[in-house]
Amino acid sequence: MDVFDKDNFDAQVLNSSDLVLVDFWSPKCEPCQELLPEIEALAEKYGDKMKFGKVDVSENRRLAIGQQVLGLPTVVFYKNGEKVVVMSKDITAEDVEAKIKELL
Repeated sequence: MDVFDKDNFDAQVLNSSDLVLVDFWSPKCEPCQELLPEIEALAEKYGDKMKFGKVDVSENRRLAIGQQVLGLPTVVFYKNGEKVVVMSKDITAEDVEAKIKELL
């Protein structure tokens, strides 16, 4: 799972033709901490079909604001650099996996 930040987000996500899942999280967010290992497991399972990355919003506030991430955790799917799905707040790994299957 890649680590995205303000320096590589455009190249890795917005300029990518791949389907990209970005997990916006923070070390102080307990639901984020619970979801992250499950997202990493999904990255292992589907990493050959799409790109996975995470953004620590505590270190990339402007990036998160620019992507209109208002609550945590937030999982955003991008395709050809465009947001196609935003999942926020009460997200389960099952919800995320169902969306992955739908988008692939």
